Amino acid sequence: MKTFQEFDLPKSLQKALDELGFVHATPIQEKSHAVILSGRDMMGIAQTGTGKTFAYLLPILKQWKFQNNESARIVILVPTRELVVQVAEEVEKLTKYMSVRTLGIYGGVNINTQRKALAQGVDILVGTPGRVMDLGLDGVLRFDELQKLVIDEFDEILNLGFRTQLTSILSMMRGKKQNILFSATMTEEVDAMLDEYFEFPKEVSLAQSGTPLEKIEQIVYQVPNFLTKLNMLKHLVRETETMERVLIFVNNKRIVDLVFETLDEEFPEQFGVIHSNKSQNYRLNTMTSFQAGELRGLVTTDIMARGLDISDITHVINLQFTEEPEKYMHRIGRTGRADKTGIAISLVSPSEVESKIEVELLMNTEIKEFPLPEDLKIEERYLDFEKEKKKMKFLLKTPKKEGGEAFHKKKDKNAKVNLGSPGKRKPRKTESRNRNIERKRDEKRKKK
Repeated sequence: MKTFQEFDLPKSLQKALDELGFVHATPIQEKSHAVILSGRDMMGIAQTGTGKTFAYLLPILKQWKFQNNESARIVILVPTRELVVQVAEEVEKLTKYMSVRTLGIYGGVNINTQRKALAQGVDILVGTPGRVMDLGLDGVLRFDELQKLVIDEFDEILNLGFRTQLTSILSMMRGKKQNILFSATMTEEVDAMLDEYFEFPKEVSLAQSGTPLEKIEQIVYQVPNFLTKLNMLKHLVRETETMERVLIFVNNKRIVDLVFETLDEEFPEQFGVIHSNKSQNYRLNTMTSFQAGELRGLVTTDIMARGLDISDITHVINLQFTEEPEKYMHRIGRTGRADKTGIAISLVSPSEVESKIEVELLMNTEIKEFPLPEDLKIEERYLDFEKEKKKMKFLLKTPKKEGGEAFHKKKDKNAKVNLGSPGKRKPRKTESRNRNIERKRDEKRKKK
């Protein structure tokens, strides 16, 4: 494992790294360094928690030279507002002893404030696709001096529906530049975008998509329904002393609020909540409180599963199992980061067993299953969303009635017989037709 001293970084950059306490490079940082320095387009495939942010920032800043420009020389696109704040902070930490102007832009705040900030000049711009596109179309944000474009969490940007914004931004960036892309998975949509917009990118792959991180212990409990899951969650929080910093994942905003209210009743002011309906200030303040250790855990949706680097997460709990196998990897990747170990606990209901099996096939690893505690209260009641899910699953699995064996024999026979012209066809008596005739006869007899 290489040390950062071996990267031959400028003294100002090395000093900032030393103060942050970073000594050894991660594999993706080591593999990406020379490729980015060469100026080639690059596509990096690496799981979450592997140090992708420093993988592109260090070689970019190693080549940094002061220029008296007003528009951005580096643009970094990320999928969420929280990630904009995080990456901008990382840039500022690394450039503490360098002359670099950094700006983060995202939606949900006054665009005029961001217009004024851009007018004052910027070197490295970090933004979400929507706000970058808006400011680019306004003409406030120019790309004529752009040298490098970084797209971080490329697959998630496309996943969140930002393809139109992304293609609009790329069409505005007409000059020659280096494209640096990082993604946890290589989907068909990612591949199509690469073919269309980038020039023979060099692929740097750390691990196959779905490879589990070895530092994460994975555990499954089979739980009959959601109310029992809530009982199990309270049991885990109450009985697990090592559960100091925990992320609890569910699949939608409505359930986030339900889980938060349940936890807050028994563990007041120990948990926070983050989802897209919360205001930007609320989300950032909650993140800050959690990072500072003022909160024991957060309840959230998959908005937190990608990119955010919250240090020292001890446990990830999947209160609802993910419907897409790759998202499971992104969730559990919040723990076991930076040479630390972590625990991922999944509470799986009968309707989620198939999703669990898909994850195990993706990882080629069986997740350890533990029995439920003997004193756990098992609830009998199902919530409305569980009933609806069961109903939908039943409807999807119910086969279409086609009349049984006799129907199939008839169908095969018809496929081989030339029936001739319509006038010569003789009606065929089937069992169903005979039953109808008998039924009509019975009705006539009753009337008589």
